[in-house]
Amino acid sequence: MTNYSKNNFMKFIHHKPKDFEICDVTLRDGEQTPGVAFSTQEKIAMAEKLDSIGVEVIEAGFPVVSEAEAATVREIAHLGLNAKICCLARSVAKDVDTALKCDVDFVSIFIATSDLHLKYKYHKTFDEATSCALDVLDYAKDHGLIVRFAVEDATRTDINVLKSIYKSAEEHGADYVSIADTVGILNPSTAFYLVSEIKKIVKAKLCIHCHNDLGMAVANTISAAEAGAFQLHTTVNGIGERCGNASLEELLVSLRVQYGIERYDVSKLMELSKMVEEYAEIPIPRTKAIVGSNAFAHESGIHVAAVLEEPMTYELFSPEMVGAKREYIIGKHTGTKALKGVVQKMGYDLSHEQMCTLLDRVKKCSEAKKKVTCGRLTEFIKELE
Repeated sequence: MTNYSKNNFMKFIHHKPKDFEICDVTLRDGEQTPGVAFSTQEKIAMAEKLDSIGVEVIEAGFPVVSEAEAATVREIAHLGLNAKICCLARSVAKDVDTALKCDVDFVSIFIATSDLHLKYKYHKTFDEATSCALDVLDYAKDHGLIVRFAVEDATRTDINVLKSIYKSAEEHGADYVSIADTVGILNPSTAFYLVSEIKKIVKAKLCIHCHNDLGMAVANTISAAEAGAFQLHTTVNGIGERCGNASLEELLVSLRVQYGIERYDVSKLMELSKMVEEYAEIPIPRTKAIVGSNAFAHESGIHVAAVLEEPMTYELFSPEMVGAKREYIIGKHTGTKALKGVVQKMGYDLSHEQMCTLLDRVKKCSEAKKKVTCGRLTEFIKELE
């Protein structure tokens, strides 16, 4: 069996993402999840795992936050990873100075441009705010840095205003320009349109940074990639401010299953996901795509019976592909055929009468909201002997 089904609809895809890279921001934006703080060693472990998967860029932190944060970013920059290391900086010269001391590969300088942010956060006019940002961009380029010029709340900024600031940033030497969907207002159609429009007037590499407030961060990121966005931002388990960011594991598996892009080692995703779950102390929802405990769990009798014969009947791709395992849940929805298949896999050969008795016990146990684990099922079987 192949890892995933070759979908017939793939021949209808006209905008397959081609030239792109992943920038994972778990170590920075993921740490901005309320209540989350990563130690230096935790950040190093995550960076090394991201690098082993093949993620091209790792945003290591926001070094101006503290001396400890700067030291951590510098240590990650000196690990010798294949991934490029970047860090965040406000449109302030001292932030760039701190980034320089960290020896990062490039710096991300950000400025908000929406009327809301200009009025209530900066208390400045658009010209005042952007003039300051472009001055700092010049300062960073004069000091030899590769610069990503990121516009916060870009998706609530007038598109003509957005085009003008990106064009100005490019003229000042920005190597990347970034669209930040700060409050997750995009949908796949508007994401595609926005990227397409910006690419008409900017030749710099375009980045997309999506938040998940409406639950569409991954879909929006994929649409942006289809429209030609080069750098795609993610976090492990989709952690981040409020409802989080585009999920790394969902994006990588979607790229593989839907577009046949196999350059990332997705077999390490489950291990990475569990690592971040532990470090962030944020439990992964059971129904979370790719890495949730229910992603490859089957209980319905009809489903289990089919999966026992051919897993692809109810699995788009194999659990082994992402480093997970299949699980059969025995409960009130389990049928005789499915239960028999599970019991046989456990090494038991029961008579029809024994199977009926066992199934009755399983259903009663499940209806009492008691989980029927393999251990409990073994106990039930032994009581039949």
